[in-house]
Amino acid sequence: MRPLARIYCESLMNVGVETMLVTSDRHPSSGVARPYELVLDTRVKQLNSWAAFAKVLPLVRGFCPDVMVAELVRDPRWMALAPRVPRFEMVHDDKPHDAIHARPAWEQAIFSRWSRSASKIAFSKYVAEAIGAEAIIPLTSDLEQSGVPALVESSRRRDFVVVGRMHEYKNLDICMEAWRMHTEGDAWRGDRLILIGDGDWNGALPENAEWRRARFQYREVLDDISHAKASVVHYRQPSQSGVQVLSMQLGVTPIVSTAGALPEMQPPAEQPVGIDDIYGLARRFDELADPVLAAERGAVCRAHYEKRYSADAAASVLQSVLASALQRK
Repeated sequence: MRPLARIYCESLMNVGVETMLVTSDRHPSSGVARPYELVLDTRVKQLNSWAAFAKVLPLVRGFCPDVMVAELVRDPRWMALAPRVPRFEMVHDDKPHDAIHARPAWEQAIFSRWSRSASKIAFSKYVAEAIGAEAIIPLTSDLEQSGVPALVESSRRRDFVVVGRMHEYKNLDICMEAWRMHTEGDAWRGDRLILIGDGDWNGALPENAEWRRARFQYREVLDDISHAKASVVHYRQPSQSGVQVLSMQLGVTPIVSTAGALPEMQPPAEQPVGIDDIYGLARRFDELADPVLAAERGAVCRAHYEKRYSADAAASVLQSVLASALQRK
């Protein structure tokens, strides 16, 4: 979550909020630490990680934070960083997508009480209702706006993409059946379905589909995503999706299922498709195979993103939420 945390931090700093980010170096796009970042090794068994933590602890305490925002904390030592200030926990999902997302039992035991003592921030009404969150903020994209390419015109639109971890919750078997149906019909225009990302899905790829199976940084895949006719976010078990907001940010229409908060975050004209509706998904492929229609609907999606989910829009809401905590302090 480090790139996403940076975007929220820098957006808050742009409106005058002094911010310090304590983070780890696990994201492939982490890069060099920025001036407001303190980067820690979360491997408790590594002796040198304790020396680094001891060095950072007085820096955080000396910063004297008014409020703390936690997101996916996995290192128990971080509970000592700012123990006596109002704390918010950002919660992305109402439940794990799969076994990979589930916390180990020892983490649940250590963090459950600490988590209960924090106010909850969710990124959708769906998750907020499931966990009883006190506030909802927009889920912005973790791609910095400076890296967003120009909107791609219709003559350069090609292919459909699936982006991220290729695991069962992404509903790939249904997607492949719908893609096979599309390519066997009259609406197919020679596009490919491109899977971008690593994972353990073991289903069969139909013709005119390919899997680029590797971890990636955005700079390596932006061209493929931004030129796509649509992005397939037709999941079985999501809360909300970073791929969905990324697609809209790039001016690419996300095709979503009825699961979780995916319908909630779509532009009004983009209706979801039932989780097991192969025919409905194939019809959506048929529609967006038209490059003119794909470009027009992608432009609408970008406008929707800029209004509802941009970093500035998210920071405005987040600032209000944090300010309310200080008023109650």
